[in-house]
Formats: sequence, structure tokens, C-alpha cells
Amino acid sequence: MTQNDQGYGLGLIRQESQEAPAPVLDYRPATVVGDMPIGIIGCGGISERHLAAYGKAGYRVTALCDKKRESAESRRDAYAPGAKVHTDYRELLDRKDVAVVDITTHPEIRPAIIREALMAGKHVLSQKPFVLDLDEGAELASLAESRGLLLAVNQNGRWAPHIRYLSQAILAGHVGTVSTLDFCVCWDHGWIKGTPFEEIPDLILYDFAIHWFDFIHVFMGGNRAKSVFAATGRSTAQKCKPPMLASVTVEFDAAIATMSFNGSTSYGQWDRSTVIGDLGTLISEGPDLNRQKVLLTRAQGESRPDLIGSWFNDGFHGAMAELLSALEEGRRPSHHARDNLESLALCFAAVASARELSPQVPGNVRKMPSSKFPIG
Repeated sequence: MTQNDQGYGLGLIRQESQEAPAPVLDYRPATVVGDMPIGIIGCGGISERHLAAYGKAGYRVTALCDKKRESAESRRDAYAPGAKVHTDYRELLDRKDVAVVDITTHPEIRPAIIREALMAGKHVLSQKPFVLDLDEGAELASLAESRGLLLAVNQNGRWAPHIRYLSQAILAGHVGTVSTLDFCVCWDHGWIKGTPFEEIPDLILYDFAIHWFDFIHVFMGGNRAKSVFAATGRSTAQKCKPPMLASVTVEFDAAIATMSFNGSTSYGQWDRSTVIGDLGTLISEGPDLNRQKVLLTRAQGESRPDLIGSWFNDGFHGAMAELLSALEEGRRPSHHARDNLESLALCFAAVASARELSPQVPGNVRKMPSSKFPIG
């Protein structure tokens, strides 16, 4: 063993640290006083999460739309009694009792609906991933701005209690300048077998990891990444079609962010997020996204905030609350569309990197590579 090895080994011995009060941070979804009427376009599976959160928050849903009337009627009966039901979204957009439209359709058809909603004078909360083309996303952001409307993206993970606490702690300077971000997510994503999601070859990096690309963007304070390198692979344990293994390295000036995903973890599922700065370290970990414990270690000692809430459904509450609060306060929401394009740029670059086996510069990959498996 070399002297360096000995020093490293000694460094691994955990030193006792005194307990310190956890910083009091505003991590809960905002409380909205107004009564802004909301319309939902797309009443598929995820809409249930949206509506459950809105109902608990006391938001007023006045109209629902889905091509399948029975889907909209089912959501109305369960979560929005009295809401009007439509099968044509244009009818919903014509309603005077709808001010904000939550669009939860698939991304392939969503931009056209967003455009029509903005032209109809509605504020919009778009499901994610926002768009498949960065230039189209920028055009929609410009359209909203030109019409004095708000266009936000439902990056609901930002308002999960542990993620929100981490981001607020970073913003408040409790860890200083961030040099390392590391996310390790091990879970079972096998539920997609036999669903349309199984036909998305880049499912983990695109449909799932979009949350974590957004976390990196937020935690780094919007600093532009220099390069992204990603790789994907199949696990011997997986039963579904797309690769369930993925890793990503994102390079910044004086900082590195890494992500690793295993979507075929049968036992011992675990989720861990680590933020290291020059003044402290934040760690959040737990068996899933809803059950997380946060530890903040600084010179003052170790702090363990007692967080309340969960990813589902506080995330959906928080995304809508931020949009409604911005409307009340006459400001731009933190999850506005133009900001979200930076998160998408990381995602698109990662998908291209995994396919081409080479690093990519975020922003250079303007469109999401084809999301269908090749025939044969």
C-alpha cells in the first residue's frame, strides 16, 4: 500500500460530526389565492395524477378534452364534477371559462395544440418532453411572449420535496460553488412491456431521464454545459425492448455531472442524488422517488431536514402552482418554455451521443433523433 493509498484509506473512516439545525427553506408548492379556470387537453394515464393534485390544491378545472369521450367523462366524474367534456380540443379552446390549458398529449402532436392554444389567448402548461425540435420550441416561446401569455413546461420533478429542497439549498449558497452532481437511479421500469412506451428505443434517456437533465440544468444555475457523453445497454434481467441501462457524463467549466440508470432492478431498488460544493455536500437517498431522506453536511455539522410530501403528487401541484403564481404576480414562471429548452438540449445531445458513441455539444443537436425502432 502506498502512502497515497494509506491516506485515502484513512479518509474513508467516517468522522463523527455534530448535528446542526437544517436550513429552513421554502420547498413546498406555492399557495395560490386566485381562482383561475383550468382546461385539460388529453385525459390519458398521466392526467389522473394532474387532476388528483389539482383537486387537492383546490384548483378549478372547468373543461376536459379527449378523443375518447369516455376517458374525459371518467376523469370528470372522478376529479372534476361539473366540468364540461369535449372530444375536439378546439371547442375547449373556444371556451371563455378556460384561462389556463394543461396539455398532456404525446409530444408528436403537442406543438400544434400549444400553438392554437396561444393563438386562442390561453396560458399553457405543456407536458414534457416539451418539443422534439429546439427551433420549434423557441418559436412557441416567442409566440407566447409576443402575445403576452405564459408558456410553461410541466417538469414536475422540480417540486418533488427532496429535489426542491436540494435546489433551494444550492440557491441559498449552503454548499457554495457546485463542482459535482451525481445521480444514481435503480428501479424496475418493466411496466412498459406491451405498452406504446416499449417502442421508444431511447426511452430511458428521453422519456425518463428528462427529469434528471432538468435537475442538472437547475442545480447548475443555468450554466451552459460544454459536452455530453452517454451510453446505453441492455440488462440480462430486462424483459422489455428498449435498453434499460444508461449512463451520462455532462462537462461544465470546473464541474462534472454524472447520471446512471438501471431500469431493470428487481431487488434493492434505490435512488440517490449527490451535490458537492466547496462549502458543503447534499445527499438525498431512498428506495424510490417518493421516500427520500436528505443530509446536508457543512462545517457547522450534519443537518437532516424533516421533509413532508412526495414526488406524486406534489410535483404536479408545484408545476401548476408556479404557473398560477406567476400569473398572479405578473412575472415569468421559473419553468418557462425558453428555460426548458436548455434541459432538452442536454437530453437531445445525450441521445445523439449514445447513438453515435461520441461526445456532443448541447444545442448542436437541434432535433430529437428518430424515436422508433428500425424495422427488421
